[in-house]
Amino acid sequence: MHKPLSPTTIHPPFSAYSNGVEVPQGQRLVFCSGQLGIDRHGRIPPTVGEQAAVAFDNVAAILGEAGLGLEHVVRINAFVTSREHLKPYMEARNTRFGQPLPASTLVIVSGFSRPEFLVEIEVVAAGPASEV
Repeated sequence: MHKPLSPTTIHPPFSAYSNGVEVPQGQRLVFCSGQLGIDRHGRIPPTVGEQAAVAFDNVAAILGEAGLGLEHVVRINAFVTSREHLKPYMEARNTRFGQPLPASTLVIVSGFSRPEFLVEIEVVAAGPASEV
């Protein structure tokens, strides 16, 4: 299990995330490309909260293929297209992650490859090394 790092000498996190995360020795890392709120059938929900849910489901599917789950996420980088999207994105994120919380960054960007996309999420996960 990864270890959250939140020294008392710096400001605490503004939301449900850790300032840093230590990955135990011997674990493997899985890097997920940015996932958009589009499902396998090409459907794109209209709201950022719904798009974030789809994007997190996509991340979970990628991690599942590696034998990991969202509980193995140690780092989230998320991008939204407007300040008004911060809260619904964070609500979608916070329903999926418990202790120990991953490190997280959230950035407002001017847009994505298609205007209907409102959020993009990429993660790094760490889990037990595979038996070879």
